[in-house]
Amino acid sequence: MTIRVVLADDQSLVRAGFRVLLDTEDGFEVCGEAGDGEQAVALARDQHPDVVVMDVRMPGVDGLEATRRITADPELTGVKVLVLTTFDIDEYVYESLRAGASGFLLKDTDPVELLRALRVVAAGEALLAPTVTRRLIAEFVARPGNRRIDTGALREITDREREVLALVAGGLSNDEIATELVISTATARTHVSRIMTKLGARDRAQLVVLAYESGLVRPAR
Repeated sequence: MTIRVVLADDQSLVRAGFRVLLDTEDGFEVCGEAGDGEQAVALARDQHPDVVVMDVRMPGVDGLEATRRITADPELTGVKVLVLTTFDIDEYVYESLRAGASGFLLKDTDPVELLRALRVVAAGEALLAPTVTRRLIAEFVARPGNRRIDTGALREITDREREVLALVAGGLSNDEIATELVISTATARTHVSRIMTKLGARDRAQLVVLAYESGLVRPAR
C-alpha cells in the first residue's frame, strides 16, 4: 500500500527536504505541497491523502486552524494530520491534538523516525511518540482552568472500557492492552473502537486528551 502525503509548511526548503526523503522511499507518494493552512485544507479536499504533514506556525490560516477544518470535515474522516513543530511544549500543538491531529513530531526528528511516524499515523493503530505527547498533554491539563471536559463525558462507557481508556492514555498498543487485561488483540481493538465512537474521538491521540481532561488519568507531579 502506498501512503499518500500532503506537505504543508511555509518554508519551501523544508518541504523540498521532506519530498526528497519520501520520493526516495518505497511506499510513499507526495500528492501535493502547501505553503499555508488554507492551501493545505484545499489540497486535503482535492487529493484525499492518507496523511497531511502540517507545520503549526504558518502565515494566514495556521496549522491549528487548518487541522480543525480537516478533522471537522465529514468527507475527510480518513485523512490523518501529523503536526510538525520546533517546540515540544507548545500550546498550538496541544490544541492541534485536541482538534484531532493524530500526533506530532519535532522538525529535527531523525528521517527514519519520520517515516515510521507516517506509517503509524496512516495505519491509525497507535499514538505517536506517546511519552512526549503525554507529557505535553499533562503539562497543559495541569494548568489552572485548562481542564475542559466534565467527568460526565465518561458516563457512556463501561468499567472495562474505562480500564482500556486508561491504558490507551498510558501509551499502550492494542497488543499490550490485550496482554495487560488477558484478552485477545481483536477484543482490545474492538474496545478502543467503541470508546472512540462513544466519546466522539477521531483517533487514539484524542482519547489520550479526553482521558487527561476528564480526570480519568491524572498528570504526574
